Amino acid sequence: MKLGGGVHLGYCTNVHPGESWPEVRAALLTHVRAVRERVCPEGDFGVGLRLSARAADELAQPAALEELQDLLRRQRMYVFTINGFPHGSFHATAVKEAVYRPDWRDPERLRYTERLADLLAALLPADGAVEGSISTVPGAFKPALRGAADKARIVELLLRQVAGLVALRERCGQRIALALEPEPCCMLETADEAVDFFGRELHGPQAVRRVAALTGLAPALAEQALHDHLGVCWDLCHAAVEFEEPLASIGRLERAGIRIVKLQLSAGLRAPAADAAARAALARFVDPVYLHQVVQRSAAAPDALRRVADLPDALAGAPPAAGTPAEEWRVHFHVPLFLERAEPLATTQPFVREVLARQRVQPVSHHLEVETYTWDVLPAALRREPVDASIAREIDWVRGELGADPGGAKRGCSPAQAGAAFAPGTADTRAGAP
Repeated sequence: MKLGGGVHLGYCTNVHPGESWPEVRAALLTHVRAVRERVCPEGDFGVGLRLSARAADELAQPAALEELQDLLRRQRMYVFTINGFPHGSFHATAVKEAVYRPDWRDPERLRYTERLADLLAALLPADGAVEGSISTVPGAFKPALRGAADKARIVELLLRQVAGLVALRERCGQRIALALEPEPCCMLETADEAVDFFGRELHGPQAVRRVAALTGLAPALAEQALHDHLGVCWDLCHAAVEFEEPLASIGRLERAGIRIVKLQLSAGLRAPAADAAARAALARFVDPVYLHQVVQRSAAAPDALRRVADLPDALAGAPPAAGTPAEEWRVHFHVPLFLERAEPLATTQPFVREVLARQRVQPVSHHLEVETYTWDVLPAALRREPVDASIAREIDWVRGELGADPGGAKRGCSPAQAGAAFAPGTADTRAGAP
């Protein structure tokens, strides 16, 4: 939806299973329409579309694309951003670290992203008034990298993608930016790593010369193209899990000239002291589908973060010995934005609040996307209402934080309600509850 000042708010459809165009169509006509009717019954509703490589290839057929365009018109929806991170299946099967493959070392990642850019250009308003964005893998999963040659290959394919976006803009007048999404245990994890990588590899003289050679642009225009068409998707769960200081990290990106093309609005789990009770609570979040990275910080060495690639591995570690300093754990498990606590655990909702407070007075990004994709694997006690109603509550909560709908925040979940919802043995007996 349009919040004014060129800012758009939507939610990512990766929460809904669907790897083919017919499945995507069904989700738009059921779940997305139901959310729109709850939060934006009169206006146009912004969609953060997730398309697998299969769905993208199917939509490249003119008849299918026309069907999607017609559906969006009839349902008063518009697509302003695409989640181009997961290339393959994203539900039901074990995803884990396969979510990063193919990564930016592989030409298939470039082909897939170029297909998404072509589709997005066809879906954006014809007058070019709305910029498009595509979020993507932050290079590669860090354990998969094998030295400088891999990083050089990633840089080359990203620069080719920039050249492709320049050509697309010249061809049809649509400006689309690619947004690398820092994530724990990936090539880019933090704001500092993003600043370093962009400064050395994507904004430097060599990158400018390469884009100029690929596009035929003069060096000054090639440099501008790098800034126009390449930035970051700042996922607030990922950043909070990495113990970033929200405003300081945003400031570092801005001072480095790195566009925050998209803010993904998401919250993770926080165990201020990873004691036995916290570990027992976290064990309920273990699932066989997604990777849930854990970042640990000891009170004795707050600057020395330890990262574990998945929650079961962190839980398998020995608990701290009696008398040792408390250790805080933050977990990459997206939980509803309106959830402040899940006793005995906290969430990283305060991080989101701080960023939205800044967004309210000085926009961090013009693309805001709610992204709680883990609905199907949340503990049952946290799925006390249908997914459409929960997404609508998240959007209302965001609007309340932004001052666009002050009543929306009041419909959020209070700490007491959240604790009760997570209480052991709690069951939802309402008809139709998932």
